[in-house]
This record gives sequence, structure tokens and C-alpha cells, in this order.
Amino acid sequence: MRLRGCRISSIHSWRHDSDGRPSAQLFVKVLLFANTEWYLYNFRYAQARALQAAGHEVLLLSPPGPYGEALQRLGLEWRAAPMERLSLNPWRELRLLIWLVGFIRSEQIDLVHGFTIKSAVYGSLAARLAGDRARVSAVAGMGYVFTSGSVKAGLLRPLVRGVLRAALGGKKSRLILQNGDDAAVFEQARLIDKAHIRLIKGSGVDLNRFTPPSNEPATPPFRVVLPARLLWDKGVGELVEASRLLQARGTAVEFLLAGEPDPGNPAAVAKDAIRHWQDEGLILWLGKVDDMPTLFRSVHAVALPSYYGEGLPKSLIEAAACERALITTDMPGCREVVTDDVDGLLVPPRDATALADAIERLAADPALCQRLGEAARRKAQAEFDERIVIERTMAVYQELIS
Repeated sequence: MRLRGCRISSIHSWRHDSDGRPSAQLFVKVLLFANTEWYLYNFRYAQARALQAAGHEVLLLSPPGPYGEALQRLGLEWRAAPMERLSLNPWRELRLLIWLVGFIRSEQIDLVHGFTIKSAVYGSLAARLAGDRARVSAVAGMGYVFTSGSVKAGLLRPLVRGVLRAALGGKKSRLILQNGDDAAVFEQARLIDKAHIRLIKGSGVDLNRFTPPSNEPATPPFRVVLPARLLWDKGVGELVEASRLLQARGTAVEFLLAGEPDPGNPAAVAKDAIRHWQDEGLILWLGKVDDMPTLFRSVHAVALPSYYGEGLPKSLIEAAACERALITTDMPGCREVVTDDVDGLLVPPRDATALADAIERLAADPALCQRLGEAARRKAQAEFDERIVIERTMAVYQELIS
């Protein structure tokens, strides 16, 4: 492998001259590749900054979008890829792969780190074809292809499995997963050598930004928010039905939806449906929210009744850092964040009645709400601090380039 500077001994160390002063820094060039620039901005900015601070070159790559310019304004190098996130056109996808190979060669990339299945697969394949370069594939949950019961997902599944085997193979490849359930799926399917799987819990949370409120929100009403892409699989329908049930019981709860539908995703909730629920008085739709810490501090609880193929939901660990009581489903990824009745409440997936009961229980018991929130914050500090995630990610890089 070609590495700039001297032969690397540590991904984040200095070589010292005989008098003890640091001399030329040892470094590599890392490509962070994702299917949206929004993902890089929201989930990988801290990682990119940490790599820069350690003296490495960092290049961010995604399809075009407004957050690309935002990354550039923050001092990061971002490029637009000719990639259509939801494309299934084989010729377009082949052209993209060829483009990626050329891009990795021309930019003299040492290590490619791809996020989400499509970018992880294409980035890893391109890195192999561009001279068998080091590659890290981060798959945050099994997603639509592996969890949906639709005909389209069923047809795509064997193809994706085959491509995954080709992409993830080799000694210079590592796969980062966010929960043990997903690791078991990859091991059982023999998609990658078990020794090359690394478990890192999510992308981490900035504990200095996501902090508890100075004062708890006033009650009543009890306020609960679902923060997510507005997909049916995220439990949006169950939350709306829980609102309907609690209204019928006479329990005063304000239900908030924070997020937008995901255009092109087969599971996206139609905006007309959301507006109809709002007109019925069942929910308040906030749309896209930029200041999530303030939103979390303004509510009593956060609900994510997901049955989507989660990795480790970012919204849950951010809410935990803000000392909010959490309600989520007993599903892969979600149960990595919440232990039932310890730092949140777990409910069965697709069960609006159980969700309504859990929300009503918290609304009726402020002491329980406070206890669960405080425990959630402690867990976020111990397990989900972004500094821990970055350190463990750098250790994976070290395995491949030392």
C-alpha cells in the first residue's frame, strides 16, 4: 500500500527526532463515502475532524446536496459523486463503480470507509479494484432490503448478498456493525470472515451539546416526540394510533413528529396523511428540526416504536444524552440502547396499545420518567460518547494500515 510520509507505525502518532521534537507527521488519506451529504454532516463530521486533528488527509464523498457546501464551509474537503441513491439501473451503477475506481486512484486514497449498505459495498469493491486498498464497510442496520417483506426487497436480497460477499472479502477489509443481532446475521450468512467483523455502537453523541435541561418541561400536557425519517417502519402509524387511544381514554398527551418523509423510499409516509393526522388533532408535525438538543429538552419522553432494520438509532442516544425517558421496541439496535425499566421502556413492535400504555405510564409517574432519563444519560456517557466511537474506529484503521 502506498502511504504518504514515512512508513506508518500509528495512525495518530508523531515521529520524533533525536532531540525529542516532533518531525514530519505520519499520515494517510482517508475517504469517507456515504449515500447522502446529510449523513456525513450529521453523523461523521466529528470523525472527519478527529482525523484532521491527527494529521491525516480526509476527503468526504456523497451525491450532491446542500450539506456538501456546509461541510466545505466548516473546513472539510467534500466532493460530489455521480450517484443516485435509489437507482437500480445496472448500467448507471456500473458507470458509478468505474468512476469510483478512477476517483480512488486519482486521489491516491489509502483507506476507503463506506457508510450504509450501498456506499459500503461500492466503496469496498472500488477499493479492491483500485489496487486492493484498505477498506472499512460500516453497515448501520440491515435496512429495507433485508427487513421488508415486499416483493421488490425479496428480489433484491440474493443479489445484494452476492455483491456483499465480493465486496467484504480479503485481508484488507473490515466490517463495522452497530449491534450483535446484525453481526449474527452476517456470520450465519457467511458474508465475511467472522474475524474481520468489528462491533462499534453507532456514530456516537456529543455529550457537550446534548445535555439535560436546566428545568423540566411544565406539565400538563405530557409531551412525547418521535424523531426520525417519517417511514411506516419507524412506527409512525403506531404512534398515531397510540395518540388516538389515549385521547379516547382522556389522557392528556401532546404527540410530536420531528422529521420529513424520505423521498423515494417505498416505506415513506405520505405528507397528505401526516397533514390529515394533524388536522384531526392527533399529532403536531414539526418537519425537519435542526436544533435537536433544544427539542429533546422541551419534551418529557422520546418514542421510537421502530420495526425498521436499525443499526443503533442516533435519535435514541441523543435523547438519552439529554436525560429523556425513552420508549422503543424490543428490536435489534433499539434494545442496544434501552434495557426495559432500567433506562427506558421496551414495547413489542407493531403494537399501538402497548405503546399507548407505556406513554400513559410515564405521563402518570414523573418520578419514573426522571429515573429512566437519568439512567439513560449515564448509559450514554459510558457507552455512546462520540469520543469512544472515534477511538474504536481509529483502532480499526490501525489494523489495516500498520
